[in-house]
Amino acid sequence: MSARDYSAIKVLIPTGLGLNCEEETAQVFRRFGVEPDLVHLTDLFTHRHPHRISSYQVIAFIGGFAYGDHVAGGLVLATRMRAHLKDDLSAFLGNGGLAIGICNGFQTLVRLGLLPGPDEGEHDFVQRADLGPNDRLGYRNSWVRCKVEAKTHCLWTQGLDEIDLPARHGEGKFLLESPELFERLEARGQVALRYIDAEGRPTEQWPDNPNGSRNGIAGVTDRSGRVLGLMPHPEAFEHPWMHPHWRHHARPEAMTPTGIEIFRAGLDAASEL
Repeated sequence: MSARDYSAIKVLIPTGLGLNCEEETAQVFRRFGVEPDLVHLTDLFTHRHPHRISSYQVIAFIGGFAYGDHVAGGLVLATRMRAHLKDDLSAFLGNGGLAIGICNGFQTLVRLGLLPGPDEGEHDFVQRADLGPNDRLGYRNSWVRCKVEAKTHCLWTQGLDEIDLPARHGEGKFLLESPELFERLEARGQVALRYIDAEGRPTEQWPDNPNGSRNGIAGVTDRSGRVLGLMPHPEAFEHPWMHPHWRHHARPEAMTPTGIEIFRAGLDAASEL
């Protein structure tokens, strides 16, 4: 599927405790010749897994409902990661590792403090943002169209423009304490993806934006560009026939499943470490 050989890249997918997108995510990596390690979080917390987290080049924090989303989506998981894996994750990031957090994984990375991260220095695991309930309360399951922000330095979105993705969440509204913080995030190129309407314009309006995030923010990156979090599910658009309108395409079999191009870009970046 790709001219590059990614087989030497080590990918970790933490699993269990209510997460449920491990197989879809693993299958996307396999399409690129990578066999990821699916490791239960309990084994990571107790350090029973034989490989250190810092030995991986990529970690995928998958979707689902960690700990049943009690209190808030990803909060309990983030708290346990901070308690048991902070040093391991710091070493992973210090080695130049790349991470992607999808839906519940995005919620976890935000509440763990890895996104959007500090203005300067190393990651300090201090929460600076949140993902609140959708403006229209309740779980929303639909396809959305997103545009990669032209000014972003996110390594996971390099070479991409507009992408269709399924979104399914009840807590996806990206929140910061003030409009000034949104402006700083934009100025630093940390907005990676935006929800857009039928005319291709960033939107805060339902249903094109399922949660009402300011400026249509659908995904953000850290200062390094190596950590991406997004609410839509790129792993759920692996084949053309997964798209609801694929039969209307001029050549359905040739339709590009844009979701997996995010993974390709991440693996491209990891291969250059």
